[in-house]
Amino acid sequence: MQLLIPVPSGIEQITKRQLFSLGYEKAPAENGRIELSGDWQDVARLNVFLRSGERVLILLSRFKAVTFDELYEGFYSIPWEEWLTVDSKILMDGKSVQSVLAAIKASGGVAKKAIIRRLSDKLRSGRKTFAESGARSIVGFSIYKDEVTVTLDTSGEGLHKRGYRSLAYSAPLKETLAAALIDSTFYNPDRDEEKPFADVFCGSGTLPIEAAMKALHIAPGLKREFDFTRWACAPDNVLSRAKQEALDKQKRSANVRIFGSDLNPEAISIAKYHAKKAGVDKYIRFSVADARAFSSEEKYGVLLSNPPYGERLSEEKEVQRLMREFGKAYRSLPDWNAYILTSLPEFERHFGKRADKKKKLFNANLVCGFYSYFGAPPKAEDNKNI
Repeated sequence: MQLLIPVPSGIEQITKRQLFSLGYEKAPAENGRIELSGDWQDVARLNVFLRSGERVLILLSRFKAVTFDELYEGFYSIPWEEWLTVDSKILMDGKSVQSVLAAIKASGGVAKKAIIRRLSDKLRSGRKTFAESGARSIVGFSIYKDEVTVTLDTSGEGLHKRGYRSLAYSAPLKETLAAALIDSTFYNPDRDEEKPFADVFCGSGTLPIEAAMKALHIAPGLKREFDFTRWACAPDNVLSRAKQEALDKQKRSANVRIFGSDLNPEAISIAKYHAKKAGVDKYIRFSVADARAFSSEEKYGVLLSNPPYGERLSEEKEVQRLMREFGKAYRSLPDWNAYILTSLPEFERHFGKRADKKKKLFNANLVCGFYSYFGAPPKAEDNKNI
């Protein structure tokens, strides 16, 4: 099978490194998707282990279509009887970019008719409509420059839904993006287990929790289920084997030091609850604290935060002032690495320091800058103190 993993713009290389660590060396990225070969066991492993991929899709077909007739024929030619049953609950998920067929709802209707007709013909059911009372099957179609890519979604719910974040809080950072940001830093608990990690705008706790999961080698999909396990075409036990592999790879004990703070006591209460659900509460020290007063007795560390953006003008001025004072706090820790994700215009000017590295990312459809500040590397004699 050919598998596709959608990834947000800007984190393709991070996800490819994750795939490489899982043993998938050939995985080219194109148009926001990483493609690789695999079998059903790989489908299970990728769903369980991937930290930054959005979903795991099975690539079914690629064909050209500029008319509804061509779209219908292209969909009909796919051997749907190998993937779906007469009671499958078929959901269509489509998009079109720079293509003649731009009407997504109409295209989805044509595509679904072709699927139903194929199932009726090949399974000799004689029915033109189906009850769709069985397992959910999300059929995706992406039309880019008149080329149609058809996929079947093995994940169901997006892979960012780890299962631990159940309480609502304003502007949460997506778990998959949080994991990608962490992998973009110098936080490497396998090499420097005791090197502190801190998020001083932690909100509901996503960044500290994802950092703890990375440090403990907790697979993000360990506590959830996936659509493919309910399909008749998928073999039994592949998910249980993948989850057993994940359990075998977990660290049973660790001396990691992770800190999360926020000025809002409600946020800290929610963060503690989420950390407990994720099974990492004893590895994170949460506190109600002002980021502008952040300090540490540790000479080296990693600071990663997603501060408030201030989307309204009055809020933006307050955030500008906050970043000026936060920048002063950071400059008192010259050997720490700091990483900030924000959509605040002219962030570097307000922070008071030009970033050593920056890149464009998207967070909740907002264009953001990810700013990296590098402290001095630890000296050999300091390593034992990190």
